[in-house]
Amino acid sequence: MERDVQYKALLIPVVMGAAMIAASATAEPVFQSPLVQPAVKSALALRAPLNALAMAGKRLVTAGQRGHILYSEDGKNWTQAEVPVSSDLTALSFPSPLQGWAVGHKGVVLHTIDGGATWAKQLDGKQAADLLAKYYGKSAHASDAAAAKLKQDAEGFAAQGADKPFLDVWFEDDKNGFVVGAFNLILRTEDGGQSWTPWMDRVDNPKALHLYAIRPAGGTVFIAGEQGLVLKYDRAQRRFTGVELPYRGTLFGVTGTPAMALVYGLRGNAYRSTDGGANWTKVDTGVNAGLTGGLVRADGSVVLASQAGQVLVSTDAGASFNRVKVATAAPTFSVAEAGNGAVALAGLGGVRVEALK
Repeated sequence: MERDVQYKALLIPVVMGAAMIAASATAEPVFQSPLVQPAVKSALALRAPLNALAMAGKRLVTAGQRGHILYSEDGKNWTQAEVPVSSDLTALSFPSPLQGWAVGHKGVVLHTIDGGATWAKQLDGKQAADLLAKYYGKSAHASDAAAAKLKQDAEGFAAQGADKPFLDVWFEDDKNGFVVGAFNLILRTEDGGQSWTPWMDRVDNPKALHLYAIRPAGGTVFIAGEQGLVLKYDRAQRRFTGVELPYRGTLFGVTGTPAMALVYGLRGNAYRSTDGGANWTKVDTGVNAGLTGGLVRADGSVVLASQAGQVLVSTDAGASFNRVKVATAAPTFSVAEAGNGAVALAGLGGVRVEALK
């Protein structure tokens, strides 16, 4: 588990050090873990790097570095949320206007019941690692190589502490959801995050590749990851099964409709399926930068955004894309609807709202 984690949150300079609080002018600084240090309120939070965007009903919510979460009713005026941690956040999911989840570094899982205004910690990396060690420690048998490997990996997670990030979160409703992350980390909850069950044994990922994104598309749920990994949810088997993709580069995201799935990633690569993931066609995006944000809008158009600040729009369900002009081209990591024909883009320079024409 020594290889680097190359996920979209690392496309920007990420502050991994914890806050240092001086006890006095002459005393040694006291280490304060980002897992217990609340996010600092700052007028600059909206201009700091932000990694995630989501709609909570008609409210926009964004999250990013140092535990910063902000929300807006109009995309112009933003309020910083009360967040109990200061670790970097990578993803958001709101299955309803009030209930939402955020995940990020140090294995953090946060929950809100008021549309993103205040948050509570449900899980952290230390708790997740202990959960994995307990769960897989009792299920491994000497004759079962796969179970023995899971036990070994889980023990490694526990020994290393809270250093493995969750990279995406998706909730189907207020009770059922998944969090996914580095080195095949995947947990499922069926009670709104009060308890979590490891699912690493329910994923066709023998190389323990990083899981970057999980989203519904093409009539099912897909996971996208490094080295061209695509997994499809089999509800009957309660398992994510492997899907063959003619591409071996890292994939950062998934978006789609009930009839179409689109995965996208490094060097402008995107692949589209209209048969539930059985077959995939390469989409000519016309760009070479990594694609790090995607969205299917209410009007059916598809938006992709890149780490170079390019914004692409498709009006044929993702079959082809055209680049559109934006007022500000800045590295983008997430896209969301912003109303009145506009989209919100979160990235290196914070959040900006663009009218796509």
